[in-house]
Amino acid sequence: MPIERSGEFKLGDKLVTMVGDELKVGQYAPEFSVHANDWSKVYGLESTHGKVRIIAALPSLNTSVCDRETRRFNEEAAGLGQDIVVMVLSTDLPYAQKNWCAAAGVDRVVTLSDHYDTNFGEKYGVLIKERRVFRRAVFVVDRQAKIVYAEYMKSQGDEPDYPQVLNVARKALE
Repeated sequence: MPIERSGEFKLGDKLVTMVGDELKVGQYAPEFSVHANDWSKVYGLESTHGKVRIIAALPSLNTSVCDRETRRFNEEAAGLGQDIVVMVLSTDLPYAQKNWCAAAGVDRVVTLSDHYDTNFGEKYGVLIKERRVFRRAVFVVDRQAKIVYAEYMKSQGDEPDYPQVLNVARKALE
């Protein structure tokens, strides 16, 4: 049973319960299972073995900040090369993610759903218990599955430091 943390994150003006521990730089990233847009099961680290991963957790693709973040990572992914993969995870249903990607023209990031059992959300400490959605966060995981960057946003409206995330990912290639 994952731990629950309370009193540290607000959703609107209410404190909420976070499920799972926050991950730190230097830790090994835990393997997680989620679903692709066709409902096939995906093991996030195993399926990207040997690559640098940018993993973005967000509440829902159907919100303005999440839309903007995913589009930005999609644009940036074009210049990152084959050795860096960008994964965007939410608890949106797989077919909702597929439809959103088609409408938005997003084809370079991999959208993955943790709707089924919130395996990723619990392991990465981003699951908001009261809403069953994710707190916004971004991680960079190197080729050996070590976390080299971890940022948990202070507010759901905050976006990641894109230049910093991209710089860390590029440096992890060396």
